[in-house]
Amino acid sequence: MELHQLYGVHRSDDEWPEEDRAARAAVEGRQMRAGGKVMSHLPKPYNDNEQSARKGDWLQTYSGRQFWPLDPRADEVFIEDVAHALSMQCRYAGHCLRFYSVAEHSVLLARHVSPESRLWALLHDASEAYLVDVPRPVKPFLPGYKQAENSVMAAICERFGLPHEMPAEVKAADRAIIGDERSNMAPCVAEWYATGPGIGAHLQYWSPEKAKAQFLHEFRKLTAWRAAA
Repeated sequence: MELHQLYGVHRSDDEWPEEDRAARAAVEGRQMRAGGKVMSHLPKPYNDNEQSARKGDWLQTYSGRQFWPLDPRADEVFIEDVAHALSMQCRYAGHCLRFYSVAEHSVLLARHVSPESRLWALLHDASEAYLVDVPRPVKPFLPGYKQAENSVMAAICERFGLPHEMPAEVKAADRAIIGDERSNMAPCVAEWYATGPGIGAHLQYWSPEKAKAQFLHEFRKLTAWRAAA
């Protein structure tokens, strides 16, 4: 296998879909207005010297880039990687009646909060693109996981110009939506920690391809709205 196949093909701007170029331009324009540096969308070439200076090891992302989950950097976060990875992961460790992705969960959540919180809601589980969706009962017993999750989310927030603290509205909606999502699970003899009526979200059971497309569509719409605000 050639290196360009393993680490990603460098594509010129005119080879990217028009909607992806528009989304990237909106994000980069917002960064420039905020005085931040514009981060390249092209995969970085493999650098063995850099690898030895980073904490932990790296994983290859969907787009062929390298990402260090224990040493995350904002300029190594890309929305196409986030959308793809979340669209391929099923909620509730797969214990659903039908496939229901983290990406669909994120889109539905974003559509049920106030406009100011929607981008945060869409990206609230974005760290799982690099750390996977660990079931809630397991997380507290994984030493170092919360620190890694916080570090990755900090890089994601920096990348997309979000405040580092999750809005209270998003946190509450993320818990409440479980009331809607339980319709996709078998009846349980034990009482759940969340028994509320939900937020009115209607699960669509999108395929990974549809969930990814909807996630990117929502991202483009929200970043364009923020850029115009």
